[in-house]
Amino acid sequence: MAAARKGELVPRPPKKIEYDIRFATAEKGWRDLVATIRNSMTETWDFLTRTPLHTTPTNYRLKGELGTIVRGGATHERWQHKPTVKGTARIWFCVHERTVFLEQVHSSHPNETK
Repeated sequence: MAAARKGELVPRPPKKIEYDIRFATAEKGWRDLVATIRNSMTETWDFLTRTPLHTTPTNYRLKGELGTIVRGGATHERWQHKPTVKGTARIWFCVHERTVFLEQVHSSHPNETK
């Protein structure tokens, strides 16, 4: 681990029961949503680190051919999370062991699920 610099942001340490969140291919989309709906994205972070596989009205498995993704040679269920109840943003992710991989982050409803 590199030495921290004065004034550097201190990352929140995860609890042992929490999931890690890592980018698969969605870094820009995540940053865009944080810039526009920051409070909702903080709540999204909390949800995804604690209960990413919990089905709710705003978090559920995608269906059909969108319902699975191959990552690292293994097939995983693909999930969708809505950061806000009334908004159109969507986050597509999969979970492997204790890691949530953010695969796609859409600032508006993706055409594939319309």
